[in-house]
Amino acid sequence: MLTVINTAAYADLAICQIWARELDEGNYWCSMSSMYRIASAAGQSRERRRLATHPAKVKPELLADGPSQVWTWDITKLRGPSKGVWFHLYALIDIYSRYNPAWIVAAHESADLAKDFIDEAITCNGAVPHTVHADRGTSMTSGPVSALLNNLGITRSHSRPRVSNDNPFSESQFKTLKYLHDFPKAFASLADARQFLEGFFNEYNHIHRHSGIGWHTPASVHFGTSDAVDEARQITLTAAYRRTRHGSLADRHHRKCQPSSSSTNPLPNHR
Repeated sequence: MLTVINTAAYADLAICQIWARELDEGNYWCSMSSMYRIASAAGQSRERRRLATHPAKVKPELLADGPSQVWTWDITKLRGPSKGVWFHLYALIDIYSRYNPAWIVAAHESADLAKDFIDEAITCNGAVPHTVHADRGTSMTSGPVSALLNNLGITRSHSRPRVSNDNPFSESQFKTLKYLHDFPKAFASLADARQFLEGFFNEYNHIHRHSGIGWHTPASVHFGTSDAVDEARQITLTAAYRRTRHGSLADRHHRKCQPSSSSTNPLPNHR
C-alpha cells in the first residue's frame, strides 16, 4: 500500500485523493480509513500543503440543487516579475458542481473587463445562472456588471459589508491554487501566468476529486457523468469484496455522496 501512496504521481496528494483516483482506475486496495491508518503508521498522513487557518464566519445562504444555478466569482492578485507588479485572475465557480466555467488573467482590474468576462462565460456555458454571487469589490458592484446581470434577469448577490469570508467557494478555489506545492512565488509574464493557470484549471475541473461532491471531478458532476462513475466504482468494490474471505460483503453498496443541493451557508437540513 505504501508503494502506491509513494508513487511519483501521488507524492503531493492527500490520502483521500489517492484512494478515489485508484478506485476510478479500477483498483480497490482497502477502505479509505485503512489507507489513512497505513499512511499514518508510516508518518505519511500529514497535510502536504502550506495551510493557514481562518475563523469561521456566518455566510449568506444561496442554495443550488443542480449545475448552472448559482455561480460565484472573484478576482485575486498574482505576483508579477518585479516589486509592485501584479496580475489579476478573474475566476468563476459553480457552487453545485464546483466546476470552473471560465477564467482570465489580465494586467489590470476593470469593470468593463469583468462585464465582458461574465458575459462570455454565460455564452460559452449555454445556460444562464439564476444567481451570481460576489464580494463588494469595485468591479463586482460596478455599473457595467450590474447592468449585464439585470439585462439577463440574473439575481445579484453580494457579501455583507465589512465581512471578508462571505464568498467561500471562490475563496476555497483560490486557496487550492495558491497552496499548490509548485505555485510560483512570482510569474515572469502574463503568458507565464496563463500557461500555469491553464494546467491548474484543467486539473481542477477534470482530474482533482472533491470531497464535497462525493470524490468526483467537477466536470463529471457538471456534465452528468457522475452516476456512471458511481456505477463503475460499485463494480470495482463488489469485485474486491468477493475476492476476500468476507463473502457476505459482496453486495455492500458504495456510498454515493453527490450533493442533492449545495449552499454558500447551508442550514442544518441542507448540509
